[in-house]
Amino acid sequence: MTNKHLYGLILAGGRGTRFWPKSRKRRAKQVLDFLGEGTLIQQTASRLSVLIPPERLWILTNNYLRDEIVRQLPEVPKKQILAEPAQRNTAPAIGLAAHILQSIDPDAVMGVFPSDHYVSKPKRFLKLVKAAYREAAQGRIALLGLQPRWPETGYGYVEFPPGEAAPGSTNAVRVVRFREKPSFEDAQAFVAAGNFFWNGGMFFWRAGVVLDQLARHLPKTAGLLAELPKFGSRQFGAKLAEVFPQCENISIDYAVLERAEGVVGIAADDIGWNDVGSWNAVYELLPRDKEGNTRRGDLLPYSSSGNFVDVPGKLVALLGVKDLVIVDTPDALLIADRHRVQNVGDLVKHLEARKRDELL
Repeated sequence: MTNKHLYGLILAGGRGTRFWPKSRKRRAKQVLDFLGEGTLIQQTASRLSVLIPPERLWILTNNYLRDEIVRQLPEVPKKQILAEPAQRNTAPAIGLAAHILQSIDPDAVMGVFPSDHYVSKPKRFLKLVKAAYREAAQGRIALLGLQPRWPETGYGYVEFPPGEAAPGSTNAVRVVRFREKPSFEDAQAFVAAGNFFWNGGMFFWRAGVVLDQLARHLPKTAGLLAELPKFGSRQFGAKLAEVFPQCENISIDYAVLERAEGVVGIAADDIGWNDVGSWNAVYELLPRDKEGNTRRGDLLPYSSSGNFVDVPGKLVALLGVKDLVIVDTPDALLIADRHRVQNVGDLVKHLEARKRDELL
């Protein structure tokens, strides 16, 4: 597919607190290289480059990360890497991008992509993305549904009609409804049913369509964004700083997708997707020795298994320990139970409460 009206929006404003102490405000998860294959945002841009050239790629981030993302993605025009004046979740961010694209190209068709996910099978991924863009170009709201591999309680789900969602097919299927993070019992039932897919946060629509939906379902935010002058004008930056903090703090899922009619999905098969949600996810993606240890650095394990060690510049000797995550930086050391690393973000909250800004 070659279409000069296709655009990509990468959302890169998160902090990635579960990856402390590596992830900080100015070096968040999306700009880190966990697997030796480039940073997560570099991989995201690279995957999309086959379909979306850099001149049609836009990135929304924050003031802490913008300079680093500009450095990491020199091929993307600097003016298209924007820092939001305030964190207002995905609905205002996507509305802002849609407003800009609509003013540049009234026929713009947007794809929205997280900056911090991993896809090991990009060709298969792009086949599905092309299908979703095709639906969006026809005026529909489309998304990618990811085939669940286990009964995950931390993801939202998309429900398709029974028997209609064939994983890997490029045919669009009507979305029956969205299901928020379920209980474990419900997640088991979803996986067993076969017509529930993970919501991976990848959405596709015409810029005008999402602006119309925001005007209908989120009129305050839509009205504020409508006050913005044309992108590139001298007044744009000042007006954005004035109106964006007044926008509602709400996700696009709640604001639009769960209320809109006629939403369709492309049911993905195995594209090697991983949201890289914790240190344990990195452990699962990296090669391991016969005892299940994985390392970034020099490791000497003895009677030790299932450990993840990221300690550059020194030998780490392990004796009789199991299922640890050990991550070292110049000013902080994390030692955690590998099965509890989803709670690393709680440590960051404690640091914030203690005003340890130098560690954030």
